[in-house]
Amino acid sequence: MKKGFTLIELMIVVIIIAALAAMVVPRLGSRSEQAKVAVAEADINANISLALKLYKLDNGRYPTTSQGLKALLERPTASPMPTNWNGPYLEKEPLDPWNNAYQYKNPGAQNKDNYDLYSMGTDGTEGTEDDIKNWQ
Repeated sequence: MKKGFTLIELMIVVIIIAALAAMVVPRLGSRSEQAKVAVAEADINANISLALKLYKLDNGRYPTTSQGLKALLERPTASPMPTNWNGPYLEKEPLDPWNNAYQYKNPGAQNKDNYDLYSMGTDGTEGTEDDIKNWQ
């Protein structure tokens, strides 16, 4: 007499695995989005912010809006020319976790005496609640 699993037993196991997967997968999806937001916040509040501070320390001012964050990667050729550029201040082009460029404005519209630095977040649209920014 051969021993093995019946078709019914195998189907029950498959159904149980599918039910478990249906419960776990949505939770992992939301965790992934939370991780992306945390990465963007770290970039804005620490990584890119530090690079901008180093740029200002070397050159006496932050890059202009027209020079943008590209000034952290290569010496700007547009006026005002940096006097003591010691970059690159970043290793690679700063892209948010959704593969979009971070937005930079100097002087800032929100931070009048400083710069605005933000990501347009998951929806890729400026001015929505998904934006991750360096102001409140």
